[in-house]
Amino acid sequence: MTTLESIQATIAPELEMLTTRIKEALSSTNLLMNQVVDGYLKSKGKLIRPILVILTAKMFGEVNRNVISAAAAVEMLHNASLIHDDVVDESKKRRGNPTINSIWDNHIAVLVGDFFVSSALQQAIATGDIRIVNVLASLGKLLSIGEIDQIYNARYHKLDEKAYFEIISRKTASLFVSCVEMGSYAVNADDEPMKKMCKYAELLGLCFQIKDDIFDYFSDEKVGKPTGNDLREGKITLPLLYALSRTELPEQEEMLQLSRKETLDAAEINRLIEYAKKAGGIEYAYDTMQRLSREADDIIDNFPKSSTTEAFKQIFSFIITRDK
Repeated sequence: MTTLESIQATIAPELEMLTTRIKEALSSTNLLMNQVVDGYLKSKGKLIRPILVILTAKMFGEVNRNVISAAAAVEMLHNASLIHDDVVDESKKRRGNPTINSIWDNHIAVLVGDFFVSSALQQAIATGDIRIVNVLASLGKLLSIGEIDQIYNARYHKLDEKAYFEIISRKTASLFVSCVEMGSYAVNADDEPMKKMCKYAELLGLCFQIKDDIFDYFSDEKVGKPTGNDLREGKITLPLLYALSRTELPEQEEMLQLSRKETLDAAEINRLIEYAKKAGGIEYAYDTMQRLSREADDIIDNFPKSSTTEAFKQIFSFIITRDK
């Protein structure tokens, strides 16, 4: 049993309620919509985000109907973003399975993604807590802005670590922070401990994206995207950013100019990937995750030790060590 599976086992009843709630929320009178949604739900992901909602609620109170609704809302909004991303990226597979746009077409995929968004909003509204509704709505904006920021930086070659962290904070970490906020609001947690756990969630989300970016430098079918896909889209991530900052290296200036090209062919992408590896970019990214992990430990260790705080630590470890 993996670390994540052991955590899932400790909250199995809550996750069962979550699965039921999502199925009910996405049920419709349209047979085609039901067919597409049913097929999509068969390949559910790791459920890390709703797990964070549930664990936060357990940390500050007891899991109730609002917690499950909030967890369902954030999971459906997350999946909506993935469905739309697959259309934009023309992806053929997700989690090793064919994407909706590859099975059906872009038109249907976009509509299904919109259906997920609306269903997520309904679940947030069902809590009767305007704070939860506001978190979900704000999250949708942040995710969109994060993606636009990434496109802008790629197009205008804004290459620095500060800009990188601003982007991944919006496009990835914001989702993790929202999970903690929604879980806290659902059990009426106090503001101060909630703020501390929101910082913890931000650090977790940053590490999640850094690890995702590391995958792009290696060939592995389990990850579900080709090597160099980020560079192909003009995205410069942490390993290469670090390598390009090493002005003492003889290849640095040449690689910097290459990274600024409008389009890169396969050979050029491979050169940049190998340069990032040789210049210590992968090690730097792992060191950064370890630094963020230590910051997170300082936060969680200030809470009374419990099975829930241990589960949060295990999730952090899983995020850094996962292989897909």
